[in-house]
Amino acid sequence: MIILKNLTKIYRGIKVVDNLNLQIPQGTIFGFIGPNGAGKTTTIRMMTGVLRPTEGSISIDGLDIAKEPSQAKRIIGFIPDRPFLYEKLSGTEFLRFKAGLYGMRGTGLDEDIFDLLNLFELSNWADELIESYSHGMKQRLIIASALIHKPKVIIVDEPMVALDPRGAKLVKELFKERARKGTTVFMSTHTLALAQELCQQIAIVDKGRIVASGTSKDLEEQAGVMGDLERIFLAITGGLASA
Repeated sequence: MIILKNLTKIYRGIKVVDNLNLQIPQGTIFGFIGPNGAGKTTTIRMMTGVLRPTEGSISIDGLDIAKEPSQAKRIIGFIPDRPFLYEKLSGTEFLRFKAGLYGMRGTGLDEDIFDLLNLFELSNWADELIESYSHGMKQRLIIASALIHKPKVIIVDEPMVALDPRGAKLVKELFKERARKGTTVFMSTHTLALAQELCQQIAIVDKGRIVASGTSKDLEEQAGVMGDLERIFLAITGGLASA
């Protein structure tokens, strides 16, 4: 479960994130959508412990990210929109490096690395330097690295960046499978069709505040329009007149 309580971040007197309150049940794929500059990435950075909130709290599976940062980060798999890779390592070496950050050792680790490389269709490139990977291969590797420690919560910012249709389908099925097994997925994306397809619950954020949240049906009622998520999003954020 993820709980954001009165979460606020102020930069130079401006509330970039303004009193967010969310409670996301275990095993939910949750969509977090909004216009550019709405505060989505800042929220994610606070959830992953990169930024400290000005006010409020964040609980990840019962762990307070400010009071118990090490323990909380151990159960989070973070997939950023602009990942950093050590390109002079091979894919296998990078996964082993990431596993080491979580204290993972032993023969079982080699099997986990093999399984992830195989899952993301990187086995043939396992011992090649990352600098030789395509952009899409790098994205698949960064997703694999976020799963190496079997996190209870996956936090992802624009998951389908650089992925071809085959890679995107793989990741979508992976998220669904992990959610069925109890993993919570918090996903920020501008791809509204993706959010509508995957997410059981969605929050729309604008100017740092949640302006609508709930299931697709809840959002239709709050927007006062029927139709796909794009129409609902535009109505709520001022891009489309209600009808």
